[in-house]
Amino acid sequence: MPRFQRKIIYRALLCGLFAGTAGGALAQDAPVTDEDSTVTYPATFFSQFEPFSVNDMLDRIPGINIARGGGGGGGGPGSSGGNNRRGLGMGGDQVLINGRRIAGKENEGSSQLARIPASQVDYIEIIRGTSGDLDVRGGAQVINIVLLEAETRSSITYEVNTDHYHDDSLKPGAKIAWSGSSGGFDYLISGETEPRYEHRIGHETSILGDGSPNERIKRVSTREAQPMVLSSNLAWQVGDADLFHLNLQYEDDSAPEVANRDILNTKYDPPLVDLELDVLDETEQFWEVGGDYEHIFSGGQRWKTLFIVNRGDSHSLRDRYLLELNSDERTRDLHLDFANTYQERILRSGYTFDFASSQSLELGVERAQTILDSNLQLDLLPDGGTVLTRVSTADATVEEIRYESFAVHNWQINDRMSLESTLIFEQSEISQSGDVSKSRDFEFLRPKVDYRFDITPTVQFRATIEKDVAQLSFSDFTANTSEGDDDQDALAGNPDLRQEQSWRYDANLEYRFHDDNGVLNTNIFYHELIDVIDRVDVSTPDTIQSANGNIGDGERFGVALDGSYRFTSVGESQILLESGLRVEDSNVVDPFLGIDRRFSRQGRGEARVGFRHDFPARNFNYGFSWSHNFRDGRIAYDIDKIESYNSGDWVRLFAETQGWAELIYRLEVFNPMENKRCRVRSRYLGGTIATGYLSEIEDSCSHTGPTIAIKIRGTI
Repeated sequence: MPRFQRKIIYRALLCGLFAGTAGGALAQDAPVTDEDSTVTYPATFFSQFEPFSVNDMLDRIPGINIARGGGGGGGGPGSSGGNNRRGLGMGGDQVLINGRRIAGKENEGSSQLARIPASQVDYIEIIRGTSGDLDVRGGAQVINIVLLEAETRSSITYEVNTDHYHDDSLKPGAKIAWSGSSGGFDYLISGETEPRYEHRIGHETSILGDGSPNERIKRVSTREAQPMVLSSNLAWQVGDADLFHLNLQYEDDSAPEVANRDILNTKYDPPLVDLELDVLDETEQFWEVGGDYEHIFSGGQRWKTLFIVNRGDSHSLRDRYLLELNSDERTRDLHLDFANTYQERILRSGYTFDFASSQSLELGVERAQTILDSNLQLDLLPDGGTVLTRVSTADATVEEIRYESFAVHNWQINDRMSLESTLIFEQSEISQSGDVSKSRDFEFLRPKVDYRFDITPTVQFRATIEKDVAQLSFSDFTANTSEGDDDQDALAGNPDLRQEQSWRYDANLEYRFHDDNGVLNTNIFYHELIDVIDRVDVSTPDTIQSANGNIGDGERFGVALDGSYRFTSVGESQILLESGLRVEDSNVVDPFLGIDRRFSRQGRGEARVGFRHDFPARNFNYGFSWSHNFRDGRIAYDIDKIESYNSGDWVRLFAETQGWAELIYRLEVFNPMENKRCRVRSRYLGGTIATGYLSEIEDSCSHTGPTIAIKIRGTI
């Protein structure tokens, strides 16, 4: 990026973090902050923007990135957040619909935001305090979408789109959602199919360890993918005391890929040319059923039970061919067949009651069963051979049965302070059969304290201390495939893997401007990691190889600044400026070199800027988002190679207007600067990276080019 562009972006970043003057929103539409630090945005606040979905409404709220889980040091190594969290837990998705969480992992509240039409929303709450009435705990903030109460309401939203890629491919997509209410029955049924096409062009130059030239490679890959997702969310309100939810989701995805590699061997004069072709086919099917039942007793006590059952089946085939120059002949020298089935069955039940007027207590239990069935077959062409030979097979079944007992105490100390204390006791058994037979038992005690202090109505201090346990990736227990290295056929497994744990200390100071026109948030975090997972030595007498394993303890720390401001007196328009800056570091002892280093592929931080300009009177808006990862921090160490990753700046541009037939026409441009994904890989032979010698340095970059999307949205 040119220097003058960087100056403009960094100045915008500073303006977003420290802006302090602007007009206020219209009084009748202004958001309201109540005594519980909850900010309420009525639907009338958004009506001037003619929003299409809940996502469009949230995009107009300053500081929404914080409520959506950004703006801090959350996640990262040792955490149990996201779709891969352990069981259902009290955290997870920080989005509620009508004050209730959606029992699901893939089918959570955040996945509904683009499907719920804005016309059905009564108001949106940004909950900044803690309460025993919340269905989720542990988030800095919670988003609650409250829908209109009506005896009967119904609407259909739809979107059609076409994406244009840099190889001139055109790929269509479509979404449709039917939502409404009838009596005490609410429903949201949706289907979508979106293009995930990728045409990637890459170049690599390699030199030998002595600095002499080795190879130049051009790699062109095309990946066809168009996943289909069907989902439904159903709710029944029976009287004033009973509420049922049932959530269903089905996904079907096929992603065939073809990769051509032209290899110019520059060790010879004249150079030799080798041609390779990789043919890959990945298929995946996933379904999930989740639900909950809640009963409210006459005294206000609540009993709630949630469940999830899901299953994912995936199958991956890879065939590599050696091609003849100026000929149609080809020789297959590798066949890799990998399949696995992943299943979860989770049941959670809790009872909540109030006591001492300002305190509440929730007691409950959770049982979770997780199963992975995995099978891998590897065939190679021996030197001088003409027929592929089976060189390895791996079969494994890994199962974890986990029981969790929990207690959550919520105490509203006074009008300005609250304290929430959590204690979780977890017992689990992980058993493995197949190539390895093994069973292990684990016990974890996981306390958490969440303190909040409203220093003034606009300034809030939050502090949390938490012991967390990350969910293991069961595919690490057995041999699996490698997608990041064309020269590596498969990765070894490690049946001795233990859960990564962390003690997490976070402190937040948040300032909200007048009329909630802006938010400034500072987060300082320090995380102590136990049993960090990274590559370890599992070599045999014949083969040097590694697998994911526990390498010891480490630490991660940093600071994150987030700022946003809404300028509302700019003629007849409004400007929303957002920015963020995160700086972090980490430390762990490398098992191969014995040196202190960062966690693998954990960088130094990032900067980002978002800009939106709305013209309500003209039903038009445009904007951009930009993000930049600090360079030279994402390094990965393996037994025989060291890799350093860097990528260019990511940019998204958009423009949207409402036109003919009250349809919304939207133009989006992704990656207009063609940011490159680069990697420098140093390979070692004759031992490990500590005992061997440097044999080759590969310097490669690739890009997917810009994507232009045209979308048309409507509501019936």
